[in-house]
Amino acid sequence: MKFSKSVCALSVAAVTLSVANVMAKVSEAEAAKLGAELTPVGAEAAGNAAGTIPAWGGGLKDAPAGFEAGKPYIDPYASDQPKFVISKANMADYDANLTEGQKAMLSAYDTYNMPVYETRRSATYSQEITEFAKGNALNAELIDGGNGLSGVQGVVPFPIPASGLEIVWNHIMRYRGGSFERVSVQVTPTNSGSYQPVKFYEEFSERYRLKDYNKSKDENVMFYFKQVVTAPARLAGNVLLVHETIDQVAEPRRAWIYNAGQRRVRRAPQVAYDGPGTASDGLRTSDNFDMYNGAPDRYNWKLIGKEEIYVPYNSYKLDDKSLSYEELVKPGHIDQTNTRYELHRVWKVEATLKEGERHIYSKRVFYIDEDMWGILVADHYDGRGELWRHAEAHNKLYYDVGAVFTTIESLHDLLSGRYLTNGLANEEPIRYDFAKSYNSKQFTPAALRRSGKR
Repeated sequence: MKFSKSVCALSVAAVTLSVANVMAKVSEAEAAKLGAELTPVGAEAAGNAAGTIPAWGGGLKDAPAGFEAGKPYIDPYASDQPKFVISKANMADYDANLTEGQKAMLSAYDTYNMPVYETRRSATYSQEITEFAKGNALNAELIDGGNGLSGVQGVVPFPIPASGLEIVWNHIMRYRGGSFERVSVQVTPTNSGSYQPVKFYEEFSERYRLKDYNKSKDENVMFYFKQVVTAPARLAGNVLLVHETIDQVAEPRRAWIYNAGQRRVRRAPQVAYDGPGTASDGLRTSDNFDMYNGAPDRYNWKLIGKEEIYVPYNSYKLDDKSLSYEELVKPGHIDQTNTRYELHRVWKVEATLKEGERHIYSKRVFYIDEDMWGILVADHYDGRGELWRHAEAHNKLYYDVGAVFTTIESLHDLLSGRYLTNGLANEEPIRYDFAKSYNSKQFTPAALRRSGKR
C-alpha cells in the first residue's frame, strides 16, 4: 500500500518568506482558530483526505489502568500490531513518505526496517499550555533577525507559524513536562557493536516552574539544565550546567563545566553549535542534542511545507524494562524490532549555512511534528552537500504530565557506519521523575562542585 505525499495549502509567498518580513503576531480572528479547526497548539485538527491520519480527538487524556506515578509507563497501545514493515526490499513502494536519511538507512542495512503502526494522535494539552499558546499567538515576535523572541510566555511561541524559523523556535521552546529529574545512558557502538555505557544524571526546569520564579529575574533565560556524568569511573563527577538564553546572540548561552579531576569550575563557550557533544566519540555536535538546540543565527531557514512522513511515535516498547541494553544496541543501528513508526503530518524546514559562517553541517533538514512541535527526524549534510548523518527521536506521551517527549535519540553516521544513541533507561529504575521541583540556587556555578562529588 502506498501513500502519496501531502503538502499543506501554504501559499508560495508563505513558504518563501524570509525572517525579515515575517509578521509574527496574528489577529484575534486567526488566534480564534486555536481549539477549533486547529488544535490548542496549532496542528490541523482534521485528519487527512486518505483517512490514514485521524482527526485529533483530544489525545490520550487518561493514563492506562494500573499506572502509578513514579513507576514505569504502561504502553496504552500494547495490543497494536504492525500494519506493514518497510525494508530495503519494498522501500520504493513508500518512497514519497520517507526522508532521504531514512532511505539511506534502509539501503545501507539489510537488518534495518521500519515497523509501521496505526497512527495515534496521543498528544494532549493542559489548560496552562492552551493559554500559553493563545497568548503567544497574539504577542510573540521574532527579534534580532530571528535570533531571539519577545512577548513570549511559557512554551509554544508560534502556534500559527509563518516561517521555518518560527517552527524551529517552537521545537526549542516546546513543552517538556515543566521540570524533571532524569537518568539515562548514552552509547557509541563500534562497527562490531561493542560499547561502554556513559550514564548521566540530569536536572531540568523551565524558568516559570522554579519555586522562586521571578519574572524580572534572568528574563532572558528559557530553561535551566544540569548534567552529571555518573559512569564510567574515568568520567564520573564531571558536570555541565546550562542557562539556555532566549536571545543567544545578544547574550550567548551561559554554560559552565566542573571537571572532577581538576576540581575547578570554568565557563564553557564550546558547548554550542558544532562543539563536541559530551562523551560522544566525535559522533555528535553540541547542537545535535535534543535533535537541535541553541542559537539559530548561523543558518538561513526555509519553510518547505507540511508533508506526511513515517516518523517514530508512541515508542513505549523501547522503554520496556524487560529489554537489556545489549538487546537494543546492535552494530550499525538499534534493534528495530521494538521501534514504532506512524504516518504523521510534519513541518519540513531546511537550514542552509550562511555565507561566511562555520559549521560542520552545511545543510540540515528537519521534520517537526505538528502535534507537539518536536523534531522527530533530521537529515544532516556535510560541506560537500552530501548526506552525512541521519537522526531520529523516538518519543512517547508521558501521560501523567501531558508531555510528548523523547525516549531515545539515535544519530547515525552514514559514512563511517557508526552511530550514537542517548536516552537509554531500560536498566534504570526510572527514566523521568516529573514530580521534582527546583529553585534557582540549584542551577548556579557554585552548585556544580557539590553535584560533581564522586
